[in-house]
Amino acid sequence: MPNASARPRNSRRPRRRRRVDPARNELVSSSLESAQQCLFNQDYGTAFVHYLLALNLAPMFKDFARESFRFTLFKWSEELDSVGRIQDLFDCYEQALELFPTDEVILNSMGEHLFRMGFRDEAAGHFHKALKLRPDYPEARENFYRVANWLVERWHFLMLNDHGRNQKYQQAIQKAVRNGCNTVLDIGTGTGILGMCAKKAGATEVYACELSKTMYELACEVVAANGMDGSIKILHMKSLEMEVPKDIPHRVSLVVTETVDAGLFGEGIIESLIHAWHHLLLPPQRGENEIGEQSATGRVIPAGATVFGMAVECLEIRRHHRLRVSEVGGLSMAAAGELHSPVSCSSEPDDSMEPYTTERLSRLPGGYKPLTEPFKALSIDFNNVQELEGLSCTEVQEIRLPVIQEGEVDALAVWFQLHLDEESSLSTGPQEDTCWEQAIYPSHSTRGFVLKPQDELIVEVSCRDAYLRLCSVAVLRDGQKIHLDKCVDPQHPGNPVSNPEAELCSKLACLQTDQSKDLCMLECSEIALLNNHDYHQSFCSALGKLISRLKSSQCDPAVPTHCASPLYVLDVSEGFSLLSLIAASQGHVKAYSSVEKSKQQEVLKRLAHSNNVPEQQLEFWLNHTEDEQGVLQRPSREKLWSGIILDCVETCGLIRQKLMEKASLARCLLEEGGHIFPQRIVVYGMLVESDILLRESAVQGQEPTLGFNIAPFINQFTVPVHVFLDFSTLECRHLSESVELFVLDLMDTNANYITREVKVLATSAGRITAIPFWYQIYLDEEISVSTLSQNSHWKQAAVVLQQPLEVHAGDWVCLSVRLHKSIISILAHIENKPATMD
Repeated sequence: MPNASARPRNSRRPRRRRRVDPARNELVSSSLESAQQCLFNQDYGTAFVHYLLALNLAPMFKDFARESFRFTLFKWSEELDSVGRIQDLFDCYEQALELFPTDEVILNSMGEHLFRMGFRDEAAGHFHKALKLRPDYPEARENFYRVANWLVERWHFLMLNDHGRNQKYQQAIQKAVRNGCNTVLDIGTGTGILGMCAKKAGATEVYACELSKTMYELACEVVAANGMDGSIKILHMKSLEMEVPKDIPHRVSLVVTETVDAGLFGEGIIESLIHAWHHLLLPPQRGENEIGEQSATGRVIPAGATVFGMAVECLEIRRHHRLRVSEVGGLSMAAAGELHSPVSCSSEPDDSMEPYTTERLSRLPGGYKPLTEPFKALSIDFNNVQELEGLSCTEVQEIRLPVIQEGEVDALAVWFQLHLDEESSLSTGPQEDTCWEQAIYPSHSTRGFVLKPQDELIVEVSCRDAYLRLCSVAVLRDGQKIHLDKCVDPQHPGNPVSNPEAELCSKLACLQTDQSKDLCMLECSEIALLNNHDYHQSFCSALGKLISRLKSSQCDPAVPTHCASPLYVLDVSEGFSLLSLIAASQGHVKAYSSVEKSKQQEVLKRLAHSNNVPEQQLEFWLNHTEDEQGVLQRPSREKLWSGIILDCVETCGLIRQKLMEKASLARCLLEEGGHIFPQRIVVYGMLVESDILLRESAVQGQEPTLGFNIAPFINQFTVPVHVFLDFSTLECRHLSESVELFVLDLMDTNANYITREVKVLATSAGRITAIPFWYQIYLDEEISVSTLSQNSHWKQAAVVLQQPLEVHAGDWVCLSVRLHKSIISILAHIENKPATMD
């Protein structure tokens, strides 16, 4: 008899009906009800806990409660953020994502918090997930574009598109592997291209390390796509943390790296190579290796470098690092004290200062003038560990440079020749077509001192903290040594003070006064802003017109002028701004400044005092503002604002985030007849053909990357808008005249729109690769400033098309322009020939 309990093999057991649990249902119901009541009472923390309990017990209510849950999460996270409970904030987001792992809004919001806290890699991951879930989600796209510029810097694209550079590295690696270097470590692998070169050359073992999580994951994808995932081991760690045999089984015979920046040592190559020679590389002399076999000599590619420099005069560098003007917007700057950028070099390390910045000299507006011939500042052998270890102990070297042209020293420009091996080298010089910029060591101590032919400039070179440091210290003229940090005769700025008595008095004054009190560091963009005479003069005129009009409208013959209530002006500019003080200097105005740093506030107070602006007419009140929208609120005891100054354009060339929201709030806070500055922004653009913008924005196929399949992976981090652009020096062909693309009206909300269709006439044949854009900023109907002007402290930006668009002279190109928050996107096609571009 068949077993009665046996079931047919392919039959399914009947699903057991879930038992109804009245207590559970009651708990879910009461928790949802309590959550809604807590929301009504604005008790967001308790509401969040109730939602967590209910939705974990009854997931079927997720869709029903999603919007309320999001709102609760965001409000509760704002409260946690405001009181500094950051860990609790992230714990709440992790709990939320356990409930809603595919909610793009929550992912994007958590990414925003992570980015604001400095966790850029993690933020990028959340933005990327949000975009994969919803590719048309504009907030996530804008956030991803912003973070992509941090994670994968634009030089990665230029470097990978530099076929000559890549080929020279490949040839040096091939030769080393043929000569017996069969085990290879690639330090700072980036996309993995050098490690793949070693494997393709025949290396038996290849290891690579990368600190950036984004680049590590990218390298893993690239190596797998090129069929080498089983033969190249990639480690997500610093080389300084690597050990044998914990991380790699034994010492390697070859280290390849390109952890060099424009100043050569800024990415820590000295420290990483010292560690590699002691712990990861075979010794430079022949000997027995760990397994008893004869080993090739350990070596490094690149083998070494030679650093060069020259003194230059350059107005563009000067205006970003030193105050060039004696008055700003009608205010004398004599009492400002010493204002300079945070980029300043001395032989003594100073953690508060950066020793150099970077520029591409060939693209600087106005160019530069060499004041000396190029000189050799330093040579280093990366295959000599004793030399590497002794670098930071080397005495300060003094070099004398004959002056070849008359001029003022604005900077020492530095570049290097990277010796890959005995035969091959790469140069980062200003005349080379290279992916590197040059290091710029600005001079703060030579203001007003003009070098002349037959002078000798004395430069100090040191490496005391593994940074290359260069500074101009003195000039030899007619046998006398003139120290450039000494006082300069204000009546004859080209000549040093020669009166010994005056010099002694100056030294005594320096002893009696704490000179550091008068020293204030500003960002390079803030220095350039102060030097923008047209900008401040235009604001001064526009403010003057408004104040004069409002004064006359409130005139009452029965009220003495000095008794009339003042006008109120608010400046909400980002960073250091003199606009509030310019407003206060107009008289009958009380101005509120958003400057927060105490040193910068002291500068404004000194300037107010020296320009006879009463102390009570200037107030600082944003020091403790937590709420981003709070910058436009004012004390309840005061009347409405007469004028509100908004900072509309970022230095990089983009519209500031949340500008229109702030403008909307500002309009509600204006008194009748009040004004927002600026009142209107007009965006202009032009069709151009520019190969350099393509190379800086995306990897162009497999040919420049030696046939390796890298482009699809790194191009995920391509952003459609190229920022910090100098249109005046951009290598490009103009294919049209400039046209108006978009208008933002800050005073009239009804005049604004989301998208605009623009027709542009192509004046020349070519490939449209990009559309650079800039702004005409209208302070009122008559007064405006351009971000394209020669003295502008703003840079420009450009939309780069994913696919170039072929045009002929006379074609009409249709542009669909859209501004979402601060990101401009453009779809382009030739009339009657549609093609989608972004």
